[in-house]
Amino acid sequence: MRLLLAEDEQELARAVQVILENQGYSVDIVYDGQDAYDYASLAEYDGMILDIMMPKLTGLEVLDRLRKDGKQLPILLLTAKSAVGDRIEGLDSGADDYLTKPFAMGELVARVRAMTRRKTVLQPRILTFEDLLLDCDAVRISNGKDEVKLSNKEFQILQLLMENPRQIFSAEQLIERIWGLDTDIEMNSIWVHLSNVRKKLSALNVHVKIVATRGVGYALEEEQ
Repeated sequence: MRLLLAEDEQELARAVQVILENQGYSVDIVYDGQDAYDYASLAEYDGMILDIMMPKLTGLEVLDRLRKDGKQLPILLLTAKSAVGDRIEGLDSGADDYLTKPFAMGELVARVRAMTRRKTVLQPRILTFEDLLLDCDAVRISNGKDEVKLSNKEFQILQLLMENPRQIFSAEQLIERIWGLDTDIEMNSIWVHLSNVRKKLSALNVHVKIVATRGVGYALEEEQ
């Protein structure tokens, strides 16, 4: 499952990311409200952990905009505020749950698990494009007959491309979306992962390929 974590305290964000990834989640991190809104608008997430007090846009502003846009992803508000009025405002704005800092990591994981359970029931976990199927729960691709397992990063890359078919993403955008805003990962790492995904698509003999446009980026397209 893929989560979006919006938290401006970077050390806390990294700690939460490690805990959740150890529980099998894929976690994207953003550090301000505007990026939180942009990421949640452009990609499909199974849930969002949203700090209320953030730069550019507050968590409540992000929540309000997403709900007005029709985005129904489960959202857990995370904040240092403990007043009853703040909890009521967040829940009335469309949040699914509310957790006050400081919190126990075990409780956060339990709340995330409960929050995302609703989306798992309501939404299919299979993405399709042409004859390619991506099983988001099993983290594998298939052609309807044969299956190939993906690594965590391969899955995140292909999920992003399948959710936005024919849309070109630069290498920088892919790194930012998959590894985060402050990563020190080298550019050739994204090329290695893309190459591995291409090999697995080829092994399935599907009519889908990752097309590279020189100097622009990469997109998932149908084979002509």
